[in-house]
Parts: sequence; structure tokens; C-alpha cells
Amino acid sequence: MGAWTERLMQFGLTRQEASIYLCLMRNSALSGYEVSKLTGISRSNVYGALAGLVEEGAAYLLEGDTNKYIAVEVGEFCQNRIRRLEQLRQTLVSEIPRMDTACDGYITISSHKHIMDKIYTMLEQVAYRAYIAAEAKYLEKLRRPLEALAAAGKKLVLLVDEPLKEEIAGSIVYITGNKDGQIRFIVDSTYVLTGDMTGADTDSCLYCGQKNFVKVFKDSLKNEIRLIELTGGKNEDGKESICHQGAD
Repeated sequence: MGAWTERLMQFGLTRQEASIYLCLMRNSALSGYEVSKLTGISRSNVYGALAGLVEEGAAYLLEGDTNKYIAVEVGEFCQNRIRRLEQLRQTLVSEIPRMDTACDGYITISSHKHIMDKIYTMLEQVAYRAYIAAEAKYLEKLRRPLEALAAAGKKLVLLVDEPLKEEIAGSIVYITGNKDGQIRFIVDSTYVLTGDMTGADTDSCLYCGQKNFVKVFKDSLKNEIRLIELTGGKNEDGKESICHQGAD
């Protein structure tokens, strides 16, 4: 139950609201008094939390001689929350004044979850090509945006430690055999993300758009691919290698 509470808190509920929401999900309509009895939370706190759940769109109030509350189905609640956040995101993006977002320096991104967020953003911003070297288990988590990228006709080159569960149509794949807990990611010969990729909060990556660093990184990745080919590494889908495609 603790994990469910933590996940519900990601959708804007307080810990107490999340606990009471789970209580409502497990029962039919309940009064504040009944919720208090079932959860052990004081009645004064329960009524405040129930009002919060109604305000957040996670519960409905059934008015009567005794007011009762029912939970909004979890899928509906989460989707409504996502929809409102997306509308808010669009408003903020269009209205908040901002400086030039170009990154010529070196930025450290810490924690696996924040690194994954940055990877998703970088994939969304690919204009022409993306090269990613990482363990297959992490690329599987990125399968949907990777498939969308390749389907859009953008060049996608993957260096993985072992074959993916299913081929990503349109991608170029090299099997490296390495499991070094690292990611190397370059987008459009412009931005690089490189560092630890182990799934831990202690993971740390460097994000950079500095031209000299990007060039050195790109050349290193090309040389690695050439070495794989020279030592018998194979491209899973039979396409020509990066060396023969005149990639920038």
C-alpha cells in the first residue's frame, strides 16, 4: 500500500489524501466518520482530506442525511489530472518569458529518473539523427519514442550490449557485448548526454552542447562503430554502417 500511496502523491495528493483515497477505493460510499474508523485518522483531519479529494477531482460527495464520499475511478482521476497539467504546460510554455536555451556549457544531471526525463526530452527534439549507446534493458524502456523516431524517417543508431527483444524498424543496431553501466547519447551532432546509467539515484550524467566536446564525442562514437565492424560486429538489420552513410 505504501507504493500506491507514493504513486498517488505524484498526482498531486497529500499522503493523507492518498491513504483516504485508497480507503474509498476499497469500500462503497463512506461517511467521514466511517473513513476515520477504517483508517485511524482523526475525524478533523479526515474531513479536511475528503474536501481536498473532492477539490482535486479524486472523490465525489454524495449529499444526504449523512454526507458520504465515493472515489473517482483511478484511471479517470489520473487522466483528468494529466489533461489539466498538459493544458497548464501549454499555457506556461507560451506565456512565461525565457532566455536563449542554448547550452554551450557543461550541465550535471543527477538521479536516474531525472536522466530519463532528459533523454525523453532529447528524443522529442531530434531533427535528423540520434546515436545511443546503452544497455538494452534501458533502451527497452525507451522503445515507444525510439520507434516513433525511426518511423518519422530520422536516423537512429543503437549500440547495445545484447539484442533488443524486438527489432525497432528502421534503426541501425550494433551489438557490443559491453555491460558498463554507461550511456552515451548524441543528437543532431549538437547535444551530448553521457555518464552513469544503472537505475540508481546516484547515477550522474553530463549534458553538453559545447562544439569541441561534441565533436570529440562524435568522433569517438564513430571510431567505436568502425572497430565493431573490423572485429566482426554485425548490423542486425543488414543496413550499411555509419561509416558508409556519410553521417554528420
